Amino acid sequence: MTSSTSRASAPGGGSSPHPEHLGHVIFIAAAAAMGGFLFGYDSSVINGAVVAIRERFDVGSEALAQVIAAALIGCAFGAATAGRLADRIGRIRCMQIAAVLFTASALGSALPFALWDLAMWRVIGGFGIGMASVIGPAYIAEVSPPAYRGRLASFQQAAIVIGIAVSQLVNWAILNLAGGDQRGDIAGLEAWQWMLGVMVVPAALYGLMSFVIPESPRFLISVGRNDEARKVLTEVEGSKIDLDGRVAEIEHAMRSEHKSTFKDLLGGRFGFLPIVWVGIGLSLFQQLVGINVIFYYSSSLWQSVGIDASASFLYSFETSVVNIIGTVIAMIFVDRIGRKPLALIGSVGMSISLGLAAWAFSYKSGVGDDISLPHAQGIVALVAANCFVLFFALSWGVVVWVLLGEMFPGRIRAAALGVAAAAQWIANWVITVSFPTLSDWNLSGAYMIYTGFALLSIPFILKWVPETKGKALEEMG
Repeated sequence: MTSSTSRASAPGGGSSPHPEHLGHVIFIAAAAAMGGFLFGYDSSVINGAVVAIRERFDVGSEALAQVIAAALIGCAFGAATAGRLADRIGRIRCMQIAAVLFTASALGSALPFALWDLAMWRVIGGFGIGMASVIGPAYIAEVSPPAYRGRLASFQQAAIVIGIAVSQLVNWAILNLAGGDQRGDIAGLEAWQWMLGVMVVPAALYGLMSFVIPESPRFLISVGRNDEARKVLTEVEGSKIDLDGRVAEIEHAMRSEHKSTFKDLLGGRFGFLPIVWVGIGLSLFQQLVGINVIFYYSSSLWQSVGIDASASFLYSFETSVVNIIGTVIAMIFVDRIGRKPLALIGSVGMSISLGLAAWAFSYKSGVGDDISLPHAQGIVALVAANCFVLFFALSWGVVVWVLLGEMFPGRIRAAALGVAAAAQWIANWVITVSFPTLSDWNLSGAYMIYTGFALLSIPFILKWVPETKGKALEEMG
């Protein structure tokens, strides 16, 4: 049972006392979320180098798309293995391994000698991103006081959208230094190489920060380091809590547990346990609404409403700002109104926005990147695209990461989160590589498919997704 001291009421729908050093708790969560920043940065920075890579290695669009998406395969494998690894060696050690992989990938991607070499380094970086995508939410959930867990867990998505925006600014600055040429020379390297190589800076920072934040108290207790766990609990939940009660509570929850493995996730009617399927469903819907391709036609969108192509960067950055605004809204409300209401609001908003975009694109003329829309439809497409990004960011972008860190019983949390995250990366890869073909077939049809998934997410939330607002992790199950 949860001790009465640790269940005292707190604002924001939580159930634990205020930590005396909230700033320190925020720093810990922000450090763990740096893996999300690296994912956002890596996924966006490659877009600034596409033209140069195609010219440098003389490849077609399909081969280039596979190289770009190669990182997502690494992400899936990294996510699938991170849970068990974290249970064996700890959350912090996994972060440090991921930082090393990030750093190696940044250096290798900046200095490739062949296309397969570039793809290999992107897979290696993807493996690190996949690990961080599992460890970050799980670690934040385990060190956060229940009253603040939702807001702190939302740091993961906030870091992703900030990483996207920062990469665009860095690309723009490097491109200006190179005279607007992606292959322009800067200190002996081409501009696109600097774009990919600069990621070594946040990668190294992520590694350094992992040395100054504490290990998860739940992992410490699992390996018998109870005194260290008490110290961490004091740091993150406050000295007024009943430390012995909290440790006993965690130990009680873990007593019937063992190191989670893939086998522990089995046993349901359809293979996995029902709660694991819910996690997989959340991951799939988050990607199948098409969020990672909404930027694919951004340049054409701006041009279709009369904006000069040379200014397309600024308008792409504007969409990133909308993404950040939506994420901040989610961080404010995720602990106030709950996870399910936010997800429902997002699903309805995304359905309407994607439906409007599909209608507008049905009027397009031209193929590939060379498309045009009538002025009215162009305006609708532009507004709908930004509304879609806003509704995604204030709901599914944050809520999914929060739920995946909270909803699983402790005995399977790490392994279940790994499977759910792997499903997310696989769905991300499918959407990324299929969009060019879908858009050539029927751009409006592609967005109708995404609209369909947004609509299907509504009954999925209502029937199967649990509300975790204000609950201690030990209550999950």
